[in-house]
Amino acid sequence: MPTMADVARRAGVSAKTVSNVLSGYPYIRESTRERVMAAVDELGYEINVTARIFRSGRTGVVGLAVPELGQPYFGELADEILEAARRRGLHVLIQPTGFTREGELAALREPRRKLVDGLLFSPAALEQADAHLLDDLGYPLVLLGEQMFSTRVDHVTMQNVEGARAATDLLLDAGRRQIAVIGMLHSPTAGSSNLRFTGYREALAARGITVDPRLLGWADDGWHRGNGARAMADVLDAGVEVDGVVAFNDALALGAMYALQVRGRSIPDDVAVVGFDDIEDAQYSMPALTTVDPGRRDIAEVAVALLHDRLTGAAPAEPVLHVADMRIVERGSTPTRR
Repeated sequence: MPTMADVARRAGVSAKTVSNVLSGYPYIRESTRERVMAAVDELGYEINVTARIFRSGRTGVVGLAVPELGQPYFGELADEILEAARRRGLHVLIQPTGFTREGELAALREPRRKLVDGLLFSPAALEQADAHLLDDLGYPLVLLGEQMFSTRVDHVTMQNVEGARAATDLLLDAGRRQIAVIGMLHSPTAGSSNLRFTGYREALAARGITVDPRLLGWADDGWHRGNGARAMADVLDAGVEVDGVVAFNDALALGAMYALQVRGRSIPDDVAVVGFDDIEDAQYSMPALTTVDPGRRDIAEVAVALLHDRLTGAAPAEPVLHVADMRIVERGSTPTRR
């Protein structure tokens, strides 16, 4: 088995430098950190976690609790987090919580959490009234998303309202007026859905357009392709003409595009479609999907950096709130702007 000395020789640094990199020491030149981690990967060096805990009281492992990996956004976010953690010498233990309160409480409390030094936590079932559960946990936590807010922990989120408003404005600017919205949830605590609907509603109101209930596509069973197709079919079956669609994530948008094309609607000539999340699949639909890029890479990088800094004592005293930049990525599912 390769040793730390072998890694040091391969990377051209001292064994102490290797130890500092693997322990998450913050004051290491990035090029040195990358060289050490490349040597670790090449040699297949495995960290002795038991010895690390004995020496430092830390495992070098952080947790990531997300609702599920089956939704492409969370899968791709996990990939970004894994890479950001690897560059800092951290390993990630991923725990899907199943969109359930029980799963999210378990991620905060259960015994396996003791295997990790800190937690990146993306709740979907816990509510704002549960925010006190994040107080005095005894370990660093970075909150992701918009389901809960707390001034006591670091929080990294996105511009949900602004992104949905920009998506709707894009269609309105193209002359579309009968714009369906796909991804509505009946749950009163549906954070992303409510925020994105607010952005849609604000964009319509600014043009003097009222929301038509027949254009609301409900997806209470989850934001997956099949539910997007069913929600789109329900809107079409309501008998209202549709010339645009704003979907609350790209999976819903891809399902909606399928339903439209099955019904003989041309995209974007008859109906223009905008998604949200900029997942990889969005580039390969026919036509390619216009979408909101919510800054996923920035979210992953900042969240891991904050957690790393909390672990090493380099973070600011007060909790940090970071809101990622967003942008519209225009592709073939919307008309080309002149």
